[in-house]
Amino acid sequence: MPLSFPIKLYFCAIIAIPMNTELKENKEVNKLSLLTVVVAVLILVVAGAVYYIFRQQKQMEDMEQGYELDKEMLADEYQELSVQYEGYKFSVNNDSLMSLLATEQAKVQRIQEELRTVKATNTRRINELKKELETLRTIMRGYVIQIDSLNRENEQLKTENKQVVTQYRQAAAQAATLQKEKTQLTERVTLAGRLDAVDITVRPTNRRSKTVKRIKQMEQFEITFKITRNITASTGEKTIYIRLTKPDDDVLIKGRTDVFPFEGKDISYSIKRIIEYDGEETPITMYWDIEEYLSSGTYRADIFADGNHIGRKAFTLDN
Repeated sequence: MPLSFPIKLYFCAIIAIPMNTELKENKEVNKLSLLTVVVAVLILVVAGAVYYIFRQQKQMEDMEQGYELDKEMLADEYQELSVQYEGYKFSVNNDSLMSLLATEQAKVQRIQEELRTVKATNTRRINELKKELETLRTIMRGYVIQIDSLNRENEQLKTENKQVVTQYRQAAAQAATLQKEKTQLTERVTLAGRLDAVDITVRPTNRRSKTVKRIKQMEQFEITFKITRNITASTGEKTIYIRLTKPDDDVLIKGRTDVFPFEGKDISYSIKRIIEYDGEETPITMYWDIEEYLSSGTYRADIFADGNHIGRKAFTLDN
């Protein structure tokens, strides 16, 4: 008897259950394998990307370090150039060249300030500053040539100046020697031409012109002397001055206006007389009238002529 339709379906279902289960298990295995592969691929891709990024970053860091090092080296070169300018400024005595050096040094210092702020990665500006450094060095070399030339000229001038100074000193020494000899000669001539008073005597007398020894008897001093013969002395009128000095160094005078110049100042005199001198020995006698009180002691008679002290005589008075 043929099977009914529901029974057929039942048996088909029974048969189909194991087949469907195997298919599902196979599909799940395939999915798992595919997922594993995908994950592995993703892991490899991510790892590769991470490695690439890390490598790129390392390269960037290396490049930045290179840029920084390059910038530091450039800054050091500019600093060296600035120091060179500063050093040359102290060895130059030329004002115009000194001004040019100061201008160039200021330019270098401005670039140094810019280097402190410019980024190391700004390679375009860094390269421009490198070219500018070469230009500045070329200018510096030109200044060095000028400085060396000036220094050579200065050394030559110093040598010539030393020679001139030596010659001047020699000439000055010769002039000083000649002046000294001239002064000595003038002094000898002056001394040779100076008058001398000799044989000086002071005789106290009374009204009868007799010599007396007691002060209360004295009316007058008679001073006699000779002007010696001197053919080198100037001739003509001569004014002779005598200063009579008491034991207390007070000068005997007739008036306060009786003064004459001696060694830059006016001093008092006791007696004055004008004579005519012809270069030959000339005897002279001069008098002093005693009108003041005299004490005992040692007195002096000093004789002057032509601004010179030409003789002295000390004498003693007793009561």
